[in-house]
Amino acid sequence: MSNELEQHANIFLDYLAQQRRLSHHTVNNYRRDLTQLIDFCQGQELSHWHSVKPADLRQFIAFLHRKGLASRTIQRMLSATRSLYQYLIRQGLAETNPAQAVQAPKAEKRLPSTLDVDQMNALLDQTQADTFVACRDRAIMELFYSSGLRLAELATLDLRDIDFGDQLVHVTGKGNKDRVCPVGAVAIKALQDWLEKRDQTGFFDQPAVFITQQGRRLGMRSIQKRLSFWGKKQGISDRVHPHRLRHAFASHMLESSGDLRAVQELLGHSDISTTQIYTHVDFQHLAKVYDSAHPRAKKRSD
Repeated sequence: MSNELEQHANIFLDYLAQQRRLSHHTVNNYRRDLTQLIDFCQGQELSHWHSVKPADLRQFIAFLHRKGLASRTIQRMLSATRSLYQYLIRQGLAETNPAQAVQAPKAEKRLPSTLDVDQMNALLDQTQADTFVACRDRAIMELFYSSGLRLAELATLDLRDIDFGDQLVHVTGKGNKDRVCPVGAVAIKALQDWLEKRDQTGFFDQPAVFITQQGRRLGMRSIQKRLSFWGKKQGISDRVHPHRLRHAFASHMLESSGDLRAVQELLGHSDISTTQIYTHVDFQHLAKVYDSAHPRAKKRSD
């Protein structure tokens, strides 16, 4: 019964991978979401995509909610469904998009936990770069905090992506969007120290910036584990991970500059609302901005 559902879903997934050139990880997320939708349709005896109505999708969302799925996960699954139907309509395989009339439960907007400046300084300054692994890990953490890179962006960095002369790093972010990020002097020095240590291993043919002791590119999971290790070693209560360092970069930049647009560009966000959620400004900073900027914030002197 689900042959047509699966067939058209697979064609759509191939389109995402080959035409849209989305990452393997993103395509797998679409596949997982659509597989759950297909299983639900089977249970409702819906064998064609054009048979699915908004009421069916509302039942699907209610089903997911009863399973305990988070609101953000349900929103993502509904977004995948909308994208599928947009494709089917373009291909003449559906006339309407039933997902357009359906809303997912609103997700609670929670700020990512961050590290304050003192915690970041302690984490970075107390990491002794005296061995191959420690020197590499210090460079990784300095670069995360210096440039606000995503985990995938840092893990895929090649040597050619770093411009030491202009202190810049070229990265490919979400949606294969390229951007250039500045790199601070301390991070540049940490990278230079790491590459000097790296050259002593003799792995000159490896294009990756960060490698294992066996000369292979360091994977994302390994990077996460190394940051967690150093966080525990420095006695930081909450787990240290790449997202926290990226958020610390954004928070500290915004607190110092107040320039939301600049932070948006540095983070590679296409929508500034993402930056507003991603970063936080403490109330004291907001009060200072208000006092200095608003014409009627202070009493006039007699």
